[in-house]
Amino acid sequence: MSSVTLIWSRRRYSDGMGTRVLSRRRLLEGSLSLAGWGLLVGCGLSARRAQQPPTVPLVGWISGASAEANSAITEAFRQGLREQGYVESRSIAVEYRFGDGRDERLPELVAQFVTLNAAVIVTSGTQAALAAKQATRDIPIVAVSADPVGIGLVSSLARPGGNITGFRIQTSGLFGKRVELIQQAAPGTSRLASLGDATNAASKIGLDEVREAAQKLGLQVLALEVRSPADVEQALAGTGGGTDALVVQDDALTLSNQARIVELAARQRVPAMYPRREFVERGGLLAYGVSFPDLWRRVAAPVDKILKGANPADLPVEQPTTFDFVVNLQTARALGLTIPPSVLQQATEVIQ
Repeated sequence: MSSVTLIWSRRRYSDGMGTRVLSRRRLLEGSLSLAGWGLLVGCGLSARRAQQPPTVPLVGWISGASAEANSAITEAFRQGLREQGYVESRSIAVEYRFGDGRDERLPELVAQFVTLNAAVIVTSGTQAALAAKQATRDIPIVAVSADPVGIGLVSSLARPGGNITGFRIQTSGLFGKRVELIQQAAPGTSRLASLGDATNAASKIGLDEVREAAQKLGLQVLALEVRSPADVEQALAGTGGGTDALVVQDDALTLSNQARIVELAARQRVPAMYPRREFVERGGLLAYGVSFPDLWRRVAAPVDKILKGANPADLPVEQPTTFDFVVNLQTARALGLTIPPSVLQQATEVIQ
């Protein structure tokens, strides 16, 4: 508040009508009036400032899959933020963008967050991570991707370098376990199909791992490489007579078409192994993979560290610690399969 000096003396002044004496009483009254007016003005400014919402950091969240396909993991991410002490719209703002199975949209969606000058960009899926890396070297990125070293996102898991850290979800032996379990659940399997997006780097890596695992078990592999929902339908239409079982890759295209893939596999009566539990909840037979709700709660931790000043180059890329193996016995009965006890004993959840 501005200081007001009170002069306790008699002053003379001229107003054009002669010299007059200004008493110290009148001087005091005028000074106090000015002080009161200044105080009121100051209070008004303070009130207006108090009414303005504080600036909160913006986190941009992006995936090539649809909002529906991501509903479980976005809720897990929100829960993780709450566990870190954040309240959306008050201490943090999160905006979401979805490619709906069309990876070609990702550069445009990432560019929106660059324009908004997001504090952190969080990406789900390998293609989204690659699009974010290409778009900015300045904004920190927390990427959940298949093989961040293999696809060139980071220099190493321990020392990522650059502006990217995150989580590696394609762990060693993941596809080997999937192939092993589907063969055990569907005895007599000799021909195995792998369905995935031909343009997705993670799916290409996954196909190579399926082939390697199948070779060890003496299985033949048919690659069903697709680029659109129409391709998915066409590819699966012929699986009934050509393959004994199916392994579905984890990419934006397959995630955005979960219901259709499960329906077509059931129609062709093909036992299928899926990458996420949501497929089995829709009626798929088996799912083995990373527990994504658990992982996405953990994603909030590096986001919090970056918002508090940490450099992503110094944050090691983490790996999943919890895996789900879900079996749908209702689907098994519909396919005429009896799941062996040795397989059921490994399940984390059995849907009756």
